[in-house]
Amino acid sequence: MSSLSFEPHDHTQCIASTLDAVGAQCVQQGLQFTPVRRRVLEILLQEHRAWGAYEILDRLREEGLGSQPPVAYRALDFLVKHAFAHKIERLNAFIACTHPGEDHAPAFMICRKCDAVAEAHAELNTGQLGDAARAAGFQIEGSVIEAKGLCPKCQDHPKK
Repeated sequence: MSSLSFEPHDHTQCIASTLDAVGAQCVQQGLQFTPVRRRVLEILLQEHRAWGAYEILDRLREEGLGSQPPVAYRALDFLVKHAFAHKIERLNAFIACTHPGEDHAPAFMICRKCDAVAEAHAELNTGQLGDAARAAGFQIEGSVIEAKGLCPKCQDHPKK
Protein backbone atom coordinates (compact mmCIF):
# COMPACT_ATOMS: atom_id res chain seq x y z
CA MET A 1 0.00 0.00 0.00
CA SER A 2 1.19 3.51 -0.75
CA SER A 3 -0.20 6.86 0.22
CA LEU A 4 0.73 10.42 -0.63
CA SER A 5 -1.21 12.67 1.69
CA PHE A 6 0.56 11.85 4.93
CA GLU A 7 3.98 12.09 3.29
CA PRO A 8 5.70 15.32 2.20
CA HIS A 9 5.33 15.81 -1.56
CA ASP A 10 5.07 18.49 -4.24
CA HIS A 11 1.37 19.25 -3.84
CA THR A 12 1.24 21.51 -6.92
CA GLN A 13 2.57 18.63 -9.02
CA CYS A 14 0.17 16.23 -7.27
CA ILE A 15 -2.81 18.38 -8.36
CA ALA A 16 -1.51 18.99 -11.89
CA SER A 17 -0.68 15.35 -12.60
CA THR A 18 -4.08 14.15 -11.34
CA LEU A 19 -5.94 16.74 -13.44
CA ASP A 20 -3.86 15.77 -16.48
CA ALA A 21 -4.53 12.06 -15.93
CA VAL A 22 -8.28 12.61 -15.52
CA GLY A 23 -8.42 14.90 -18.55
CA ALA A 24 -6.62 12.30 -20.68
CA GLN A 25 -8.93 9.53 -19.48
CA CYS A 26 -11.99 11.63 -20.30
CA VAL A 27 -10.69 12.20 -23.84
CA GLN A 28 -9.87 8.50 -24.23
CA GLN A 29 -13.29 7.40 -22.94
CA GLY A 30 -15.28 10.13 -24.71
CA LEU A 31 -16.39 11.71 -21.42
CA GLN A 32 -17.18 15.39 -20.98
CA PHE A 33 -14.80 16.93 -18.46
CA THR A 34 -16.78 20.15 -18.12
CA PRO A 35 -15.42 23.26 -16.38
CA VAL A 36 -17.62 22.59 -13.33
CA ARG A 37 -16.51 18.94 -13.11
CA ARG A 38 -12.89 20.02 -13.45
CA ARG A 39 -13.31 22.70 -10.78
CA VAL A 40 -14.96 20.26 -8.36
CA LEU A 41 -12.03 17.89 -8.85
CA GLU A 42 -9.60 20.78 -8.25
CA ILE A 43 -11.42 21.62 -5.03
CA LEU A 44 -11.18 17.99 -3.91
CA LEU A 45 -7.47 18.01 -4.70
CA GLN A 46 -6.64 21.23 -2.83
CA GLU A 47 -6.27 19.48 0.49
CA HIS A 48 -5.91 15.83 1.31
CA ARG A 49 -9.19 15.72 3.18
CA ALA A 50 -12.76 14.81 2.42
CA TRP A 51 -15.16 17.56 1.36
CA GLY A 52 -18.90 17.62 1.97
CA ALA A 53 -21.14 18.39 -1.00
CA TYR A 54 -22.33 21.63 0.59
CA GLU A 55 -18.74 22.76 1.22
CA ILE A 56 -18.09 22.25 -2.48
CA LEU A 57 -21.31 24.02 -3.39
CA ASP A 58 -20.30 27.00 -1.22
CA ARG A 59 -16.98 27.21 -3.05
CA LEU A 60 -18.70 26.97 -6.46
CA ARG A 61 -21.17 29.68 -5.41
CA GLU A 62 -18.32 31.98 -4.35
CA GLU A 63 -16.73 31.50 -7.76
CA GLY A 64 -19.98 32.04 -9.67
CA LEU A 65 -20.16 28.47 -10.96
CA GLY A 66 -23.56 27.56 -9.52
CA SER A 67 -25.62 27.95 -6.42
CA GLN A 68 -28.04 25.02 -6.53
CA PRO A 69 -27.19 21.63 -4.94
CA PRO A 70 -27.66 19.70 -8.21
CA VAL A 71 -24.62 21.51 -9.65
CA ALA A 72 -22.30 20.00 -7.03
CA TYR A 73 -24.06 16.64 -6.85
CA ARG A 74 -24.01 16.10 -10.63
CA ALA A 75 -20.30 16.85 -10.76
CA LEU A 76 -19.61 14.58 -7.79
CA ASP A 77 -21.75 11.78 -9.27
CA PHE A 78 -19.75 11.99 -12.50
CA LEU A 79 -16.40 11.95 -10.67
CA VAL A 80 -17.39 9.01 -8.44
CA LYS A 81 -19.01 7.03 -11.28
CA HIS A 82 -15.80 7.20 -13.29
CA ALA A 83 -13.54 6.59 -10.24
CA PHE A 84 -11.96 10.06 -10.34
CA ALA A 85 -13.23 10.59 -6.78
CA HIS A 86 -14.46 8.42 -3.94
CA LYS A 87 -17.18 8.83 -1.36
CA ILE A 88 -16.06 8.44 2.23
CA GLU A 89 -19.15 6.86 3.76
CA ARG A 90 -18.06 7.44 7.35
CA LEU A 91 -17.91 11.20 6.73
CA ASN A 92 -20.60 11.49 4.03
CA ALA A 93 -17.99 13.39 2.07
CA PHE A 94 -15.84 13.06 -1.05
CA ILE A 95 -12.15 12.89 -1.84
CA ALA A 96 -10.25 12.94 -5.12
CA CYS A 97 -8.82 9.59 -6.18
CA THR A 98 -5.05 9.65 -5.90
CA HIS A 99 -4.75 6.75 -8.35
CA PRO A 100 -7.04 7.70 -11.29
CA GLY A 101 -7.05 5.18 -14.08
CA GLU A 102 -5.73 2.37 -11.91
CA ASP A 103 -8.00 -0.55 -11.08
CA HIS A 104 -7.86 -0.66 -7.30
CA ALA A 105 -9.83 -1.04 -4.13
CA PRO A 106 -9.32 2.09 -2.06
CA ALA A 107 -8.40 1.95 1.59
CA PHE A 108 -8.81 5.22 3.46
CA MET A 109 -7.01 6.29 6.60
CA ILE A 110 -8.97 9.11 8.25
CA CYS A 111 -7.38 11.24 10.96
CA ARG A 112 -9.87 11.74 13.76
CA LYS A 113 -8.25 15.04 14.84
CA CYS A 114 -7.49 16.99 11.66
CA ASP A 115 -9.74 15.11 9.18
CA ALA A 116 -6.82 14.46 6.80
CA VAL A 117 -7.50 11.47 4.58
CA ALA A 118 -4.93 9.28 2.87
CA GLU A 119 -5.84 6.81 0.16
CA ALA A 120 -3.93 3.59 -0.27
CA HIS A 121 -4.36 0.53 -2.45
CA ALA A 122 -5.89 -2.58 -0.96
CA GLU A 123 -5.86 -5.99 -2.59
CA LEU A 124 -9.32 -7.53 -2.58
CA ASN A 125 -8.42 -11.17 -2.97
CA THR A 126 -5.48 -11.39 -0.59
CA GLY A 127 -5.13 -11.21 3.17
CA GLN A 128 -7.83 -12.10 5.66
CA LEU A 129 -10.67 -10.64 3.62
CA GLY A 130 -9.68 -12.67 0.58
CA ASP A 131 -9.29 -15.80 2.69
CA ALA A 132 -12.73 -15.30 4.28
CA ALA A 133 -14.34 -14.70 0.90
CA ARG A 134 -12.79 -17.84 -0.60
CA ALA A 135 -13.87 -19.90 2.43
CA ALA A 136 -17.45 -18.66 1.96
CA GLY A 137 -17.37 -19.24 -1.80
CA PHE A 138 -17.79 -15.49 -2.30
CA GLN A 139 -16.21 -13.56 -5.16
CA ILE A 140 -15.33 -10.00 -4.14
CA GLU A 141 -16.01 -7.44 -6.87
CA GLY A 142 -15.43 -4.27 -4.90
CA SER A 143 -14.73 -2.96 -1.45
CA VAL A 144 -13.96 0.27 0.36
CA ILE A 145 -11.99 0.17 3.58
CA GLU A 146 -12.16 3.11 6.01
CA ALA A 147 -9.88 3.23 9.03
CA LYS A 148 -9.98 5.94 11.72
CA GLY A 149 -6.91 6.94 13.70
CA LEU A 150 -4.21 9.59 13.97
CA CYS A 151 -2.09 10.88 11.10
CA PRO A 152 1.66 11.36 11.67
CA LYS A 153 1.26 15.12 12.20
CA CYS A 154 -1.38 14.67 14.91
CA GLN A 155 0.68 11.94 16.59
CA ASP A 156 3.68 14.31 16.71
CA HIS A 157 1.64 17.35 17.82
CA PRO A 158 -1.42 16.18 19.70
CA LYS A 159 -4.12 18.79 20.28
CA LYS A 160 -5.04 19.40 23.90
